[in-house]
Formats: sequence, structure tokens, C-alpha cells
Amino acid sequence: MPISAPPSPGHAPVRADSAVRPAPVVAPPPAPRLRPADREVLWLYLLTRVAVWTTAYCTRWLFPASGDARVPAPVLAPFEHWDWGHFLNIARDGYFPEGPDEEDNREAFFPGLPLVLRAVHVLIPHWTVAGLLVSLVAGAVAAVALARIAELHLPGSGAGRRAALFLLVSPCAVFLAAGYSEALFLALALPAWLAARRQRWLLASVLAAGATTVRISGLFLAAALVVLFLTTLTTRTTRTPRTPRTPLPTLPTRRGEGTSRKCDAAWLVLPGLPALLYFWYLYGRTGDPMAWKHAQERGWYRHFRAPWEAWSQTWHEAFDRTQATGYAAQFQADLLAMVLGLLLLGVLVVRRRWPEAVYLALTLWALGTSYWYMSVARSTLLWWPLWVGLAVWSVRRRWVAIAYLCLVAPLSTVLAVTFMSGRWAG
Repeated sequence: MPISAPPSPGHAPVRADSAVRPAPVVAPPPAPRLRPADREVLWLYLLTRVAVWTTAYCTRWLFPASGDARVPAPVLAPFEHWDWGHFLNIARDGYFPEGPDEEDNREAFFPGLPLVLRAVHVLIPHWTVAGLLVSLVAGAVAAVALARIAELHLPGSGAGRRAALFLLVSPCAVFLAAGYSEALFLALALPAWLAARRQRWLLASVLAAGATTVRISGLFLAAALVVLFLTTLTTRTTRTPRTPRTPLPTLPTRRGEGTSRKCDAAWLVLPGLPALLYFWYLYGRTGDPMAWKHAQERGWYRHFRAPWEAWSQTWHEAFDRTQATGYAAQFQADLLAMVLGLLLLGVLVVRRRWPEAVYLALTLWALGTSYWYMSVARSTLLWWPLWVGLAVWSVRRRWVAIAYLCLVAPLSTVLAVTFMSGRWAG
């Protein structure tokens, strides 16, 4: 017969044969989706957007298309240049409204941004406002995701805010505010990388597939995800050396873990499907699955050349006075960006950051094997290892942040004015 403890004063006696009910388990409150650090990054993002719009306002008045203009350009005119016209035409009219056209070359652009733009246009009739809204929201998502990736390297150090700041004031940051594809790509690619670092491979694959619909760089991201997956397998099976007296622990094995790993690996083929679907669509309309590549060759001279030939041709255009000064300055910027990319690639290899190195190597190969360099400087926006590395470096060396801002802030302003005044392409 069970013996019960005497009842404590002020409490009713407990019956010996009564079942003891366990105390109810109170679930912890759900973690907020936005942490305080995320809010700080969003405030920083908002302030930089105000700076961009201030620059746009001043550019309309101070740098009109005509020197004797009495009325400034329309409010949204600073953002309606070059590639925006291609994205607008695709979203509004499709790729081939009147059949294949070798002079239009709009098929060089992947359909992700035009599809999102068309969907937003259902609610916002003005196309330019819709495009700016897409970039505004996507840029906020990208800034928060980049900050979280940087915090994985140095938790609690403020590296996340620094990484976001370095990206948002970088020389080509104006393209994150315009209706271009960079902001949307980063809004998908950076969360995909963050999910992969947390070994959420299904989510990472879905997001990377979305990134592939936006830019061909999504395939480079997919390759980096595969390498990251393989490195996690290697890390899991690698044991830390210990003293002979301490037995080596065995890694815990869950039921079905091998099957789960196979499923994770299978999901990694998903990012390639959007590109295959787009190639299949082009084949059905033009008979050429690589029509996007041939459109780039026709419109932007992206014919394949050996890397040293591409470097030589770009150097010639940049310094031998064969181009107008505006074009020559762009070639100089692309040369500098290529040198920066190669240095960053070397650092990643030395530190054995193989997934990031694969992503950057594929990107540099694609940009550095055409007739001449084009948009290499813009591509730096997509090199998240660069912004994370600078942030970590600046935490350890405080002078780095000051030097970066002093050098980059003027360049960012000048290039923003150049783009908004319509003088970017010469």
C-alpha cells in the first residue's frame, strides 16, 4: 500500500489512490521574426533609401538632359534608364510580341523580375512605381539576410549591421534602388544561403530556384549549395583528435538519417529546373534553346574570349583613348572590380571557403570570358562574401570601416548621379 506524505498546512489531503496529473506544459512564446538587430538594419536601409531619393531629386534639377531646361525631368525619370526598359517590355508585352526579333534582344533577360513586376502591376497600375516597390521590398529582405549571414561569423559583434551598410553604400548601390534585377536576386539568394547554412536544404533549394528565375547567377549559387552540402557531410564524418585516454565519441545516428540525406541531396537539383524551363520555352519560340546567350552576344558583345584576351581588350578600351570618357571610365571600373574579385577569390581559397569560392569563381569566369568586361562592377553587389569579409575585417580593425566609407561614399554618389542623369552608358 503506497505511503503518502502528510498534507501540508492549508492544503487538502491527497488521496493515495488518486492519479497525479502532470503540470501543464506551457509552450514558450514564439520568437519574433524580426530581432532588434534586424530592426536596426531596416532603419539603416530606410535611411539609405532616403539618401537615394534625395540624390534623384537633386539630379533632376541640377543635371537636366538639356543645359537650358526650365522644367526638371519627371519625378520617376531618374530610374527609367537602360535595362529597366527591357524588363518593362517583357512584363508588359512578353518576349516575342511580334515574333523573334534579333534587334530587340530582350530574351537575354531571365523572366523572374518581369513575372513579379507583372503581378505587382495588378495592384499598382504605374509600371515604374511597381518596379521601384519590388526593389524596395526585395532590398530590405536582402539587407536583413546579409546581416544574419555576417552574424554567423561573429555573433554579437555588430558585423551584420556593417555588412549591410557596406553593401548599401557601395559604388553601384543605386542599382538596388532602381527597377533592376539585383535586389530581387539577392532577396532570394541570400535567404537561400542562410537556410543552407542552417541545413534547411528544401527551403534553400526552393529559394535558389527562385533566384535562378531572376538571373543566370542562380546556377552559380546552386553549384555553391552543392559544395556546401558536400562539406557538411565531410564535417559530420570528421572526428576531432583527442588524447588516447579519452574514447572517441560516436556521432549520433537517427533512424532514417541516410534516407534524409538522400532527400536533401535530391532537392539540390531544383534550382536548375527554372533555367531548363526557360531554355525549353526559347526553343519552342525560336528553335534555339540558347537564344538568351545569343541575344547577349548580339546586344552586348558577350562572345566567348580567353580570359587574357578579354582583359587585354578591356584595358585597350579603358586607357588607349578609343572610347568616350564615360565609356572608358566604366571599363576602368570593371577592370578594378575584376582585380578585386580575383583577390577575394584568393582569400576564399586560402581560407578554404570552398562553397563561396565556387560561386565567385563561376561568376568571374562568366564575366571575364567575353569580348570585353561589362557589368563587372555591378556584379559586386551579388558577391556577398565580399561584404561579409569586409564586415568581419572592420570589426577586428576599426580603421577599415572609416577608410571604406571615406573612399566609397563619393564614388557611390557620383555613380548614382551618373546613372540618374542618363549618362551611365557614355
